[in-house]
Amino acid sequence: MVSIKRRLLFIAAAIFASHALPAAAQDKTPVKIGFHAGLTGPAAADGLSAEIAVKLAVEEANKAGGINGRPIELVVYDDQGKPDQAVPVANKLIGDKVVAVISAGFSAPTKAAAPVFQEAHIPYVVAIALQPDITKSGDYVFRVGSMGEVEGRAGAKLIGDVLKAKSIVLLTIKTDFGKTVAAGLKGAADKFSFKVVKEYEYSPGDRQFGPMIASIKEDKPDLIYASGFYFTGGPLLSQIRAAGINVPFVGAQSYSSSKFIEIAGAASDGAIITNVIDWSGKTPQEKAFFEAFEKKAGFRPEAAGSQAYASAEVLIAGLRAAKSIDSVAIRTALAATKMHTVVGDLSFNSLHEVQRSFPVSIVKDGKWQSHGVIEDPVLLAPPTQ
Repeated sequence: MVSIKRRLLFIAAAIFASHALPAAAQDKTPVKIGFHAGLTGPAAADGLSAEIAVKLAVEEANKAGGINGRPIELVVYDDQGKPDQAVPVANKLIGDKVVAVISAGFSAPTKAAAPVFQEAHIPYVVAIALQPDITKSGDYVFRVGSMGEVEGRAGAKLIGDVLKAKSIVLLTIKTDFGKTVAAGLKGAADKFSFKVVKEYEYSPGDRQFGPMIASIKEDKPDLIYASGFYFTGGPLLSQIRAAGINVPFVGAQSYSSSKFIEIAGAASDGAIITNVIDWSGKTPQEKAFFEAFEKKAGFRPEAAGSQAYASAEVLIAGLRAAKSIDSVAIRTALAATKMHTVVGDLSFNSLHEVQRSFPVSIVKDGKWQSHGVIEDPVLLAPPTQ
């Protein structure tokens, strides 16, 4: 009797051990994800916001089991906002054996890095760069942010349908981003019954705009639309208001940083932008993100942080769906993405571009607040080739 019991116990132990072996042998090595942005230089506020957001997404994913049981390790590099730094950064990330990369860099460094990752067959998820040729680098490149031309069209609908302006002055920053936003806006002007009476161009390094503003005063527009970044838009708007020009000031998501308000001061009140996120935080997902980000960073996520977090959401979901770190499997899973993120519902078209609506934000009481939404699936459709 005793021997039979011992035999049964031995068999049970053997069965338990055989079932336990796969769990014990499960691969626990980290899955490396790369990240680059301008963490120093003029774009540092956006880069740091994006870095905080991606780190938050990784922390949350690791608490939820990582990538099918494997922890995520984030590998971070500073591209300084410069295209000549982006290629060395890309090569370093490839050497670090990352399985995919998130870019929160601006258009120029992201455009420079994209072909490097494409050639290496490393999936590359672009958070904020808007230059149109980036996804044309190849089928491993995906963009979570809308293209500049598409945002320009959203701005045109805001100007004509919502704000009812009939004559505007266009201030275009001399970057790929500025030129593509301007092209989209000008291309849709007739559709929304307003006229661009004059377009001025300025450089990213400009901070004094006296002669241009004097000329704008003579133009007598109903509205000013300006592309640029918080570090140009802040001084620009401050000087426009100081010159006594009080028409509506409208811009793109690149002004979403609180630094824009800080630099422009009281002059920022009433500024309106097409944005990437609804500040009212209507969904539990958005509310949880706002709360977690602000607790971690000490400030609101704004455009760069929101899109970087959404990029991490998309990539982590793709890695889990792929059930592999094989680059083809990851690319295939990303291409099939259909999910709700903190910046709305996302899916990719054949060029790996996204289509979405544009929340509108306005500065009130010293902060960005929700001010409606621009929706038009036909107008806002991204190109497919």
